[in-house]
Amino acid sequence: MKLIFLQRITLLIALFVFTSCNNSNSNDVESISDTENEMEYDSNLPPTIPLNRTGKTIKERITPPAGYTWVTEKEGSFGAFLQDVKLEADGSPILDYTGQPISNQSEHVAILNYDVGNKNLQQCADAVIRLRAEYLLATQQEDAIGFHFTSGDYCKWLDYKNGMRPQVNGNSVSFVKTANADPSYANFRNYLDAVYNYAGTISVNRETTPVQSDADIHAGCILITPGSPGHAVMIVGEARNKKGDSVFILAESYMPAQSIHIITNPFEKDINPWYHLSLDKKIGRAHV
Repeated sequence: MKLIFLQRITLLIALFVFTSCNNSNSNDVESISDTENEMEYDSNLPPTIPLNRTGKTIKERITPPAGYTWVTEKEGSFGAFLQDVKLEADGSPILDYTGQPISNQSEHVAILNYDVGNKNLQQCADAVIRLRAEYLLATQQEDAIGFHFTSGDYCKWLDYKNGMRPQVNGNSVSFVKTANADPSYANFRNYLDAVYNYAGTISVNRETTPVQSDADIHAGCILITPGSPGHAVMIVGEARNKKGDSVFILAESYMPAQSIHIITNPFEKDINPWYHLSLDKKIGRAHV
């Protein structure tokens, strides 16, 4: 069974294809095109919008620009979950999978309170998978937790929890019961590592469906360039002004595997770290 949990918007932001998660039950497929509109890039840009440095969650920590307020997400939705994700203490560094700070600490404003693991696995697409899986687990939707490998094989958490493990032989994948049932969170993390090992931007992109309207851009959307390695970024917050214009907060992991973090906006200094996102323009050159 194929689980479609995201919608894809064919917008380029830097080198990213803008992708939207579907908070409804629709799996309709839509697609659009993009145009170019480059903007100035400054990688050493501190946040312009003051942070509430004692805030414990994304919504509490990240202050909207003047004239904007956080969107009230539907209770129980993915967007509501993302707003309430806990953050590490203000000023925390991005750590890699060995527990060491990465060399570049200038392009993030906050760290999400999720472990990296001790293997070089939880990179960009894996962070998208992690956030979606954590939401489904937290909202007691375990039967919906499942992801395709790049091979196309589908790996379900419920099967893994009951002892099934992927056995890879060349290009062939089978699932064999080799372990006892284990519903623990530690085993859930083992499941995610197994998915990370065999999934990536290509498989995540296949599990998305494009949308056509700016109105469909919301928290839970992803920006993705499928490939080897490719890249993926997730929208984790939205604010809106009285005219109905929206700005967004983006989170990512990267290579090597590292803390999931909220990134700065090196293109729009007046609203950094928020982003304007639209289907009809680019907002700068990539630095992936």
